[in-house]
Amino acid sequence: MMKFAISAFITLALIFVLNRQWGSIPPLGKFLSPQEGFWENADPIGRDFNETLSLPGLKGRVEVWLDDRMVPHIFGEKEADVYYAQGYLHARDRLWQMELQVLASLGRLSGILGPKLLEYDRRQRRMGMGYAAEIAAAEMEKDSATKIAVEAYTAGVNAYISSLSYRELPVEYKLMGYRPEAWSVVKCGALLKYMSYDLTGRADDLEYTNARRIFSGADFNNMYPDRNDSLDPVIPRGTPFDKPLHNAVPPADSALRQLGTALHFREDKPDPDNGSNNWAVSGSKTRSGAPILCNDPHLGLSLPSLWYEVQLHTPQMNVYGVSLPGAPGVIIGFNDHIAWGVTNGSEDVKDYYAVQFRNGRSQYLFNGEYRNAKLRIEEIEIHGQQPFYDTVAYTVWGPVMYDNTFHDDVPGQPFLALRWKALDPSNELLTFNKLNHARSYEDYLDALRHFECPAQNFVFASKTGDIALWHNGKFPLRWKDQGKWIMPGSDSTFAWQGYIPWQDNPHTRNPERGFVSSANQQPTDSTYPYYYFGYYDLYRGKRINEQLAAMDQVTVQDMKQLQNDNANLFARAAMPLLSAHLPAQSLTPAQQPYWQLLQQWDLANNPDSKGATLFFLLWEGLKHRIWDDELMDRKDSLIMVYPPDNASLLWLLRDSAMHFVDDMHTPQKESLSDLVSQTFAQVTDSAQQLDRQRRLEWGRFRGTDIRHLSRGLPAFSHMHLYTGGGTHIVNATKATHGPSWRMVVQLGATTEAYGIYPGGQSGNPGSPWYDNSVADWVQGNYYLLHVFNPQQPDDASIKFRMVLQPEE
Repeated sequence: MMKFAISAFITLALIFVLNRQWGSIPPLGKFLSPQEGFWENADPIGRDFNETLSLPGLKGRVEVWLDDRMVPHIFGEKEADVYYAQGYLHARDRLWQMELQVLASLGRLSGILGPKLLEYDRRQRRMGMGYAAEIAAAEMEKDSATKIAVEAYTAGVNAYISSLSYRELPVEYKLMGYRPEAWSVVKCGALLKYMSYDLTGRADDLEYTNARRIFSGADFNNMYPDRNDSLDPVIPRGTPFDKPLHNAVPPADSALRQLGTALHFREDKPDPDNGSNNWAVSGSKTRSGAPILCNDPHLGLSLPSLWYEVQLHTPQMNVYGVSLPGAPGVIIGFNDHIAWGVTNGSEDVKDYYAVQFRNGRSQYLFNGEYRNAKLRIEEIEIHGQQPFYDTVAYTVWGPVMYDNTFHDDVPGQPFLALRWKALDPSNELLTFNKLNHARSYEDYLDALRHFECPAQNFVFASKTGDIALWHNGKFPLRWKDQGKWIMPGSDSTFAWQGYIPWQDNPHTRNPERGFVSSANQQPTDSTYPYYYFGYYDLYRGKRINEQLAAMDQVTVQDMKQLQNDNANLFARAAMPLLSAHLPAQSLTPAQQPYWQLLQQWDLANNPDSKGATLFFLLWEGLKHRIWDDELMDRKDSLIMVYPPDNASLLWLLRDSAMHFVDDMHTPQKESLSDLVSQTFAQVTDSAQQLDRQRRLEWGRFRGTDIRHLSRGLPAFSHMHLYTGGGTHIVNATKATHGPSWRMVVQLGATTEAYGIYPGGQSGNPGSPWYDNSVADWVQGNYYLLHVFNPQQPDDASIKFRMVLQPEE
């Protein structure tokens, strides 16, 4: 009897322990169950995906053909049904990713991951992300085309969610112990605003405010210039522009009032290299006589991938490309008539205003009188704890992001309200909807008129032979330097004075040189009549333009090679300067072999290159020696930001004795030669250690990690990939960032298209299609993109067929 009692007690205890979540550990009973636990998430290689499903809310029959990479090709008579099917398939393959990205956008991660994400969630709420998503949803509902798309898509997502048992949940839900919520149109809006943050969320207003107080105007402009000395802009130099219809007029006292207060708030920012390459080559320069369009967006690399390939086919539309799981339609791609691609415009459209409050945060001073702020109470759920309530005050400028209740490390900091274009009403989804249907250059223009934020360079090519590029968005009308630093929020004269007229956005069509291109460089030369500033690259665009200008009889293979080009034009510009300031006779015997490696380097960041690693170490070390004493090693702990590498290099090329070269913390006056010599001695020490570890090759020293979106599951990641490329290089691959989708489209009588992204269609780590493209992406390979014709159902590349039909 006693043995039975002990056995029963142990059994009950195990049932209790294994079916309860303990901190971050999921209920292990369910998780380990052979019938419904994580074992069920393993997809056998031979799984049969042929099936017929009856789904609620579907109006007509939809066929889905799955190809040899599990890309769905969706055929339906009604667009609503096709978008419904797209939503269903996105959810089937990427549900956890979709929800995680939306929760991150809306500031709701604490509800599943606990209090360590509270500060992140507060930042997202104070940036207005939930507010912006609600506005975006309302705008999408106002237009009939996007209303049909988002509502049908949402219904498809929810049809899949409602069908899920615990056994069928994605493994991440089981690991983290929660279930998916219903989808909504607001969540589609949140996803699109998440992309707006990724591409326009960076602003250095706070750091520039501090720098402008410390440094002279001349020094500031050399450190953070509006434009580079050596321009190769998106719109070629010398392009004539019309006289401006309007121009911003600064307040008479703007120079005295714009400097603001010394600031200690520290912002989290997106990767500064979020950008892309795109170009289109006219048929006059191609071997086939047909235009070729190319695009490779540079974003954070993750598993599951950011992108999801799809073909959508109705009687009115036949489009192929990549979509964002969480939104209907194709974002980058081509149809029967045109192709398009995007790169980041890189303009700053995010400003901060210092606002004076009274009565807590209930009233603020504006134009001589106090106005009532709109207070939005944000309830932030926290897993395992009581909710946290944050009050965000909204002003005429936007939400107050920083105040005495958030990131107030130093007393006396101002309250800062955020004016950000992404918070304004707009419907960017309508642009992509129209591009999906477009047949001509005029249709392309009609689509672009609806796109406001983030600013993008839209490249275009058509089967009729047109190529074009528009630097597109809704750009604030500012006076010179407006928005570079904190502005007074009590005076409306410091507001944006309207917007640059859309027709005056920089653009080109069928230029004489036979190609258009952009790579996040400045859009124009100095003759453009409106003021703008942003965060621009230089050398990728120069390399692309050099190569395209020199090419003739261009082929698809040429374009693939250019997307994978590892030439480092930044190093090409820097190496003569560094060599001049490090004479060979000054080197020690230990330094000599590494200097010879660097001198013999072919200036390409190939994976096996040791010279690429040595140059990186040398430039990074030199940058810190030049700037750290003024910017980072400060006793007053002000937030500062390094000048862009382009600005530093171009300044040194103009004046190698510029005064920041001297280390202000030492009694002697250092020269550039001193700093290069000191840095290379340090580089040699690092190189010797890397050599011993067999990690001096660029692909081993830097390499690339494609991490699972959770950032905490290495078993679901691909680490230490042997990759080339880097910052300032056409192949912009970095440690966790790079070409998230490569696409090459030749628009002949029959479209010929190729593409690849580093991942797979499935978000399930137990699926063969979770990461099947990673190795090919590393090698620079591409896949033929199958555009199926519903009249030819016997194509050998079709592996499975699904039928989705209305529920009876």
